[in-house]
Amino acid sequence: MQNINKEKLLKRMLFMVFFVFGLNSLAMKFYWYSMIWWFDMPMHFLGGFFVGLAWMFVFLPKDFTYQGGWGKSIFKIILGVLLIGVLWEIFEILVDKTISQNPFNTLDTISDICFDVAGGFTAIFYFLKRIMSV
Repeated sequence: MQNINKEKLLKRMLFMVFFVFGLNSLAMKFYWYSMIWWFDMPMHFLGGFFVGLAWMFVFLPKDFTYQGGWGKSIFKIILGVLLIGVLWEIFEILVDKTISQNPFNTLDTISDICFDVAGGFTAIFYFLKRIMSV
């Protein structure tokens, strides 16, 4: 049995929060979201990565082990990332509809959710490689 280094995981999560916040602040100030059509893709990926780490921090027990419910844990983490991603997309749709009057874009919504989930999977692989190693 191998213990999760929750302190290491918390440090990575805090770094991600400040990094995404700083990058988003720059993007808003310099209009990168409207000038660079693909800029929201890495932002959704980073958001999915952060949510994946946060989900692991909150829901995995400290004495987590590879044996037993690992597949179940991956499923819960990805499901959590997917849930947050879908809720965020609903928020974006409501804002677009009420404030900016932008039409609904199905392809953009699907792309955003896929990048959220890809970030979640990357968080799982990162967790296994970096956080679980002692």
